[in-house]
Amino acid sequence: MNITASEPNQPAESLRQQVRAAVLWRSGTQILGQLIAWSSTFLVIRVLTPADYGLVAMTGVVLLLLSMLNGYGLANAVIQHAEVDRRQIAQVFGMLVLLNGALALAQVAAAPLVADYYREPMVARLLQVQALLYIPTPFASLAYALLARAMEFRRQAQVNLLSSVAGAIAALTGAYAGLGVWTLVLAPGVMFYTRAIGLTIAARSLMWPSFRFAGSGQLARFGGLVAASGLLNFAQSQADILIAGRWFDAHAVGIYTTALFLTQVFANKFVPPLNEVAFSAYARLHQAGGALAGAFPGAVRLVMLAAMPFYFGVAAVAEPLVHVLLGPKWLEAAPIVRLLAIAMPCWTLQTLFQPAIDAAGRPGVTAGTTAVGAILLPIAFLIGVRYGIAGIAAAWIVAHPLLLAIVAARALPVIGVSVGAYLRAIAPPVLVAAAMALLVGATDAALPALAPAVRLIVLVLVGGVAYLGGLALFARATLREAIAAIRTRG
Repeated sequence: MNITASEPNQPAESLRQQVRAAVLWRSGTQILGQLIAWSSTFLVIRVLTPADYGLVAMTGVVLLLLSMLNGYGLANAVIQHAEVDRRQIAQVFGMLVLLNGALALAQVAAAPLVADYYREPMVARLLQVQALLYIPTPFASLAYALLARAMEFRRQAQVNLLSSVAGAIAALTGAYAGLGVWTLVLAPGVMFYTRAIGLTIAARSLMWPSFRFAGSGQLARFGGLVAASGLLNFAQSQADILIAGRWFDAHAVGIYTTALFLTQVFANKFVPPLNEVAFSAYARLHQAGGALAGAFPGAVRLVMLAAMPFYFGVAAVAEPLVHVLLGPKWLEAAPIVRLLAIAMPCWTLQTLFQPAIDAAGRPGVTAGTTAVGAILLPIAFLIGVRYGIAGIAAAWIVAHPLLLAIVAARALPVIGVSVGAYLRAIAPPVLVAAAMALLVGATDAALPALAPAVRLIVLVLVGGVAYLGGLALFARATLREAIAAIRTRG
């Protein structure tokens, strides 16, 4: 693979076609991969218990914290910089190997302390085994960076699909073999290793790492800023589980985190691959002297066009949705799902700023706004926890709109987009989806007693027709834009 780069100066039309192909590959395979993953996940949820998910959520806090230091920012530096030679790539690989080796040892050493904090001895054993996940990380991160730099998302998408299938098979095998909570360790482990091997083959990135770091300061500084932003993001994204895990038992934490999983499916599974493509495209635009302001509002509008009916739809059908997907033993999660779904649009909008800011070479802006969230959200959760698990969920509704306003105020000037243009970009899907949710709620109240599956199907059909009809009547230009993007003209 050619890693020196004249590619950023390619014609705009060529970049547009690459972006479209990348989005279709990443989104298409992501959807297929997630259908496979969800099928296995919902079967596994019916076998395992809320306490199993609560224990793994507690270990997940540690995994996410240390993953902020695993060199993801170094990989982004390879993508963002206009000129990167093979020596620098080997240096980045060396940094990744050292970082992840140190993190694995740190996790093993800290495992008993974390278990004491949560008052759950099993957490220590889980963390010690999960330290094996750091072994494939350097290989996957380096290969991902090289593929993303070349806008080669087709092979990356194929590997991700393969790893999703492998993880799903492992999850089903573990659950029905009676592995219990260890199923939730086995499945991601299989997925991580499969992805690392596949990406390394696809990128042809297997090389000896270099531990001579002279001349790599610029890459390291960029990676350090991204890592700093990630650490601050951890403080705001995991504060709820850190607080809930200390305050409540594993069962209650499992109810909350499973509700969070349902409501964050779109933002966690579909937005990240879109942000990967967006970051590469924004970086190309920035390197070629193009304005990000022309691309950012349209990208946000298209993402929210799909996100808004999902979030407001989940809020409107929370009870039958939980009953059908998770089973009766999870019904106490339905009110939590409803509260979290209402807050998720603000959270998703926040995540869409980061690729544009990083591509402009200003990761410090993201770090600054994330620092605000690292203070605001823990305070909100500490107040909310006094009202039970529902209080933690309600804190999302209070804190995240305020945080979005702060993030937008800092990020929009850097991107070059006015507040008015930003609001006009997101208004059509937000307003139409809100009207759809009200109609679905009214329909639900008027329905006679129905089986949960039948009730859910009726409400989903009503919501789908209402949303598409609302776009056709009141946001025709937005609908045309989405169709044109899919049909190659956008």
